[in-house]
Amino acid sequence: MRLMFFYKVGENVGSAQTIHNYCRVARELGHEVVVYGPERQDSGLIYSLDVESANAVIFVLEWWLELHYTSLLNLVRLLSKVPRGRRVVIDCDGMYNDVIRVGGDYNHPDAVGSRARTELYDSLSDKILQPTLYPLRPNVRSFLFHGYNPAWEVPLDFRPKEYGMFYVGNNWFRWRAIRRMLEAIEPICDQVGRIGLAGYGWEEPAWWIEPVLRQVACYTDPVYLQHFHIEFMGPVPVGQVIESMSKGIFNPVLVRPLFNHLRLVNPRLFETPAANTIPLFALDHQYVKEIYGDEAFELVLPEDHPEEKILDIVRWPEHYARILRGIRRYLAEKHSYEARLKQLIKIVEE
Repeated sequence: MRLMFFYKVGENVGSAQTIHNYCRVARELGHEVVVYGPERQDSGLIYSLDVESANAVIFVLEWWLELHYTSLLNLVRLLSKVPRGRRVVIDCDGMYNDVIRVGGDYNHPDAVGSRARTELYDSLSDKILQPTLYPLRPNVRSFLFHGYNPAWEVPLDFRPKEYGMFYVGNNWFRWRAIRRMLEAIEPICDQVGRIGLAGYGWEEPAWWIEPVLRQVACYTDPVYLQHFHIEFMGPVPVGQVIESMSKGIFNPVLVRPLFNHLRLVNPRLFETPAANTIPLFALDHQYVKEIYGDEAFELVLPEDHPEEKILDIVRWPEHYARILRGIRRYLAEKHSYEARLKQLIKIVEE
């Protein structure tokens, strides 16, 4: 089967690494995955404009759709040759919903934006998928999309590391989650060691975002951050994410409030356990159990005395490494890209 992904954000952000993995497992399973677009010599992805030869077109749609809205509309006209039943929409950010506001985060600024997204997605396909086990709308199907690749796994070695805590991720509605982590660290800061934050929007808001959204989505408290002598780094290319996370004894695993509310998964939820670091889950217990299994409970940041859990991880990382090995086995069995691709093909063929 030949699947064509429509994805227009970029190769170093968003779901780029996920699509790379679909290309890899497709070859291994005797299928083909290409990305819509003119051929590129400098890319690890295969690009093609031959829409007619595709068995299905998979629209991978994220928040930043507005950046390529015109291109998308041009493609819709082009898809007059692709039957509606061979089109699938993957709604990565929970945009195919009414307006949802939670913890300062939101999927749409207003009902007008929600209606526009809904109408657009409905115009593309009857098969709307979301990477959550609990879609809100009855016509939406669960498909987690992102997955785990055991080949990512770095051997666990906790001899002296550069950082106590190292977090790789952009500040996109993530300030409340990172502040909760820092508040837990505050009374034991000297024992945790150096703290690193890699990604855009931590020192200052991302300049390319419109001002109103920039102040909300990239909000931080610079005065509070100064207490921790945090070392800020820029965004990390997708191919270096796991290597970068491995610099720390532990890495927070957190998502924006909207994702926690909708139980959406993103690539980082599957990348962090593969790094040479202890994942510390700042997520709801049920959310963690459904993705990582029962063993992961011991790596959830508790509401009461969270500093004790952090200190225990810093002091005894080898104990938690044994738990992490079990989580890795669970992810390889339950969340492999091979399993994801087979599920996607089944959806296409229905």
